[in-house]
Amino acid sequence: MAEVDRTGADGARADGARADGAGADGAGADVVATMTGFAHTLRAAGVAADHERTQNLLRALAVVGVTEPAAVYWAGRATLCASPDDIARYDRCFAAYFGGTRATRSRSPAPAVTITRHTVALDGGRSGARREEEEETLAAVASGAEVLRHRDVAVLGPAERAEINRMIALLARGREQRASRRFTPSHRGRLDERRTIREALRRGGEVSRLRRRTHRTRPRRVVLLIDVSGSMTPYADTLLRFAHTLVRSQPRATEAFSVGTRLTRLTAELRHRDPARAMNAVSQAIPDWSGGTRLGEELKAFLARHEARGAVVVIASDGWERGDAALLAAQMARLSRLAHRVVWVNPHKGHEGYQPLTAGMRAALPYIDDFVAGHSLAAFEDLAERLAHA
Repeated sequence: MAEVDRTGADGARADGARADGAGADGAGADVVATMTGFAHTLRAAGVAADHERTQNLLRALAVVGVTEPAAVYWAGRATLCASPDDIARYDRCFAAYFGGTRATRSRSPAPAVTITRHTVALDGGRSGARREEEEETLAAVASGAEVLRHRDVAVLGPAERAEINRMIALLARGREQRASRRFTPSHRGRLDERRTIREALRRGGEVSRLRRRTHRTRPRRVVLLIDVSGSMTPYADTLLRFAHTLVRSQPRATEAFSVGTRLTRLTAELRHRDPARAMNAVSQAIPDWSGGTRLGEELKAFLARHEARGAVVVIASDGWERGDAALLAAQMARLSRLAHRVVWVNPHKGHEGYQPLTAGMRAALPYIDDFVAGHSLAAFEDLAERLAHA
């Protein structure tokens, strides 16, 4: 990774950063792209790493350089974290994004820091050629993490899939708030007659102040229906891990079900803190792994037994309906009337040239509010953002 420098007033890019000594070889652009991707990851984890803070990071790196991972860590922590509550999230994101360990203050020379599968020795006496080589290695590894965000999870190797799983565990976002039926005292809102009268009685009948109230807010419910049929096997594990992240972040406002040949509620299994234990519990709870798909029947069963009114319902499926497509259309119409929004996640939508030609997709499309991809980490980041503002 090359050092970052600020552009002058010569009309260069407004992001305020370029590679020091990199010339026209594009290394500066790699640094900017890498750190922008890191800031995007922090925002997905709930850290307010906005555009201004990202620019401050690039200016800081122009001073301290980017050859020392410890320097990059402290520069990012000083500029991207808005409160002490952000530090733990920042540490997790830094370790996951760069694959290294958190830097610590020490009087002794900084130890070797592992970046993914490469070890960069922090030797202050290295030659200029060695320094440039380490810069290029660090930039290549971080850029590789950015590329990994857009790769199809169905073709990832074990190590890459493990990295994606770690990143998905960081995707918890806030949830849109909705008004509940309960009230809470407020400085503004409708008049609270009872509190006003009670206070007046305590003061001898004199009304000195009008008390007001407003509706309390609570997170909007999200319901996930995840297809675990044979055609969804390459994506089912990643979708279930995403569901685990949502359930863990909002346990009282998230429900998860698997659909295939039968409907199975998975919310309790996904409440395990450890993702590995949660996935093991889910695998034992689902009786119809890699079977057929009867979405119409399962959606009818869901609407008969569970509440969808006012919720954001996410259906993750490729639309290969083995049952009656007309039944699916009827149930989707009913669901669209009850739910706040209906989001359909199809892993194949992220592939170039995809057309929703299956019977299930044709039946469901008229009743879908958002039709999104679900094949990569970037797609899941987009989905988490949609659910946070649905």
